[in-house]
Amino acid sequence: MKFFKVLMIAGVAALSLTSCNDWLDVNNDPNTPTSADASLNARCVYMQHYSIASYMIPSSNTAYYCGQLATITGTQQPAAMNWNLGGANRANNSQQWFLVPVGGNLPDLYNQAMEQGAYHYAAMACYMKAFGFMNLTDLFGEAPFDEAFGEATNPKYNTGKEVFMGCIDLIDEAIELFQRQQEPGATPLSAGDMWNGGDTGKWIKLCYMLKARWLNHLSKKATGSYKDGKYDQAEILACLDKAMKSNADNTVVYHEDNNSSTWDHEGWNEPVDYSTLYSCIGMNNNRMFVSKCFYDNLTNFDGKGVEDPRADKFIPWCRSVKNDTIAALIPEIKWSADGKWRRSLGVDLNSNIISNGGIKASTYKIIMYDENGKETDKAASAVRFVHVGWTAANAYDTLYVQGQSGSTGYGGGKDMLMRKTSYKGSPLDESALSGVFWTRPTSPTVIGSYAECCFIKAEVLFNQGKKAEAFAAYKEGIRAHINYVNDICNMWVSGDKTLETVPSFTPMKQADIDNYLNNAIGTAGDLTLAKIMTQKQFAIFFTTEMWLDMRRYDYNPSIFMGWHKPYMYENTASYWTYCPQGKYPRRWNQASYEKDYNSSNLEAIGAQIPGALDLPVGSNGLWYLSDQICTLPVWWDSTQE
Repeated sequence: MKFFKVLMIAGVAALSLTSCNDWLDVNNDPNTPTSADASLNARCVYMQHYSIASYMIPSSNTAYYCGQLATITGTQQPAAMNWNLGGANRANNSQQWFLVPVGGNLPDLYNQAMEQGAYHYAAMACYMKAFGFMNLTDLFGEAPFDEAFGEATNPKYNTGKEVFMGCIDLIDEAIELFQRQQEPGATPLSAGDMWNGGDTGKWIKLCYMLKARWLNHLSKKATGSYKDGKYDQAEILACLDKAMKSNADNTVVYHEDNNSSTWDHEGWNEPVDYSTLYSCIGMNNNRMFVSKCFYDNLTNFDGKGVEDPRADKFIPWCRSVKNDTIAALIPEIKWSADGKWRRSLGVDLNSNIISNGGIKASTYKIIMYDENGKETDKAASAVRFVHVGWTAANAYDTLYVQGQSGSTGYGGGKDMLMRKTSYKGSPLDESALSGVFWTRPTSPTVIGSYAECCFIKAEVLFNQGKKAEAFAAYKEGIRAHINYVNDICNMWVSGDKTLETVPSFTPMKQADIDNYLNNAIGTAGDLTLAKIMTQKQFAIFFTTEMWLDMRRYDYNPSIFMGWHKPYMYENTASYWTYCPQGKYPRRWNQASYEKDYNSSNLEAIGAQIPGALDLPVGSNGLWYLSDQICTLPVWWDSTQE
């Protein structure tokens, strides 16, 4: 996209904010940019990029709390998968990538935009501040909000309620500013908006959708006006009436895989073009497998025996050669019609498979034949095919396929398939992995969608006892998300026709979609909250919002179909130090630099957080250093006023 090409220039201008102090004004260097030199549009592009990253980086971790994904590598993901709350998370990335490149630019973007009458850029500033701080309070509970970007080097903390209500005020202001007519000569939003191309109508719908999402987080509160911090179903439905009405209204950020010269200079020094989830998950070996819970819900939702047409896109595939031995021994494995692709099964996180070493790195055996067609190990023989070795030592490799993706730009491959072995230096097609829908370099980032609107509406209406209306919204949400997935599959295969033969990319058939909608999802008469929330997870997969829903409904297995606590947690007593039995993951520990450099303010806010001072603190005496800090509910995840 053209916007990525201006990120380098925008970054230079925007970064100058943090290096220019008033005392330098006496010796202004005309060759050195200052804050005033950064144009609204250049600053906005830069901030949008890091706004995405600061949300998607924690999503690459929080999704693993929800029992849908498995991993055998990394540090953050296994800790989340196993509920080892003493393990690593993405706290530093999540805070720093918002507070520095986005937050550091917010005051100037807003003030300069208002001075110029460029109200739509001021609206963007309100939106990004609200979006960023809501993410922080979702993850950490409390955050410096009022003093975040002022003169204070050690800003005071605000309570979760103060941050939450402040973000609602900001999103309301953003809506009002997006509705204004800009002053003559003001920079058009289209010049700096890489998300919606300057379409204020789409921005207003996104803001209303986010407001509905956030107000729905208050489902544990008493019924009343949202302005008083209460659960306001009427306002949620009113916001949804002004939000997306079809997939055409979605805010979706599309990514490229061209390894451009514009690289991220704030974080990991990687190209800015590709998706954040590819960086965190997709490019890494053995970082993602699907769980049995996820697999079962996709392949046999509600026991109806009808497979979700999205299953082939969400479950990884690998090149293989179908043979009678494997097919007979493991009949549940799905093969492509031509027998050249094999789909993964789901990893049972309610078993000891992880602790028992049951998932191994993919092992490939090169089978070579002589001129008589007999297997040989002579290097001069021609390679006929490669397949996963079928032996007792690596039998599990035939069951489970990881979701690693290839890359044409950053990875230098010929397509998005990851080839796991080579022969004489050439990557072998026979060892290819398909990757999965969300973690490829060109997987789009969904900021807000019509499908999510439908599921929020379905949940609210169902809880009001309006099952017919709730079912209509539920079914429409499923339809909308399936159509969105199909649109992306069509985009991929239109860009590379060779992907049409890969089941993970092949567009879904309308007959399969209709069969699923008519015969798999139930009826208004048998609709349950479990069906709504489980289907919603498919539509918001790999987002922090998944984890929010789990917390709102207290990890209730009767609401999240097939879900259960991880075996590793239930059978590893050392994990109970951080998450005692009967408690659940509720928040993240604060970033290290907050504990190191803003500890006095962090300590002080504890007196205003119900339950914080009741945590066991051991010898340190500090609530935020308690071993059990991650079990303390954030404000919206409680009944507290």
